[in-house]
Amino acid sequence: MQTRTRARHLPMRLTTGGYILNAGVDMIEADHETTKGIHAMAAEAFPVLGEVDPQTFTRILATSEIVLGGALMTPLIPSRYAGAGLGAFAAGLLAMYARIPRMHRSQSIRPTREGLALAKDAWMLGIALALVGDRGSGKRRGRRKD
Repeated sequence: MQTRTRARHLPMRLTTGGYILNAGVDMIEADHETTKGIHAMAAEAFPVLGEVDPQTFTRILATSEIVLGGALMTPLIPSRYAGAGLGAFAAGLLAMYARIPRMHRSQSIRPTREGLALAKDAWMLGIALALVGDRGSGKRRGRRKD
């Protein structure tokens, strides 16, 4: 099993990681109203989160984004593992998109204007699948068996 990061993964990892890291840093500095808004949207999609304090929820989410962004930007962490984390994160965002009716048009997956920001997070799921599923060029190294 190969665990090193391939050079072809770096553009995906650095751009996505930088984007997520920045979002986490911005969220750490969020004011009370922003914190309440982030929490309310998450609780709308996942009602169990309504029981969590908005400030605590936002701090945990921000910390998770900082850790994930850092992991994606660190080449020592294998792409498969960084991609798995990114996939879980993207799946959560897309689940929010699917579960909040005002994010998409009625009887459609097409986003509304309000849902466009979450719908665009589908690109992260695509990158995650590419990182997790990349098995190399298919060439075997070492001796051939005849």
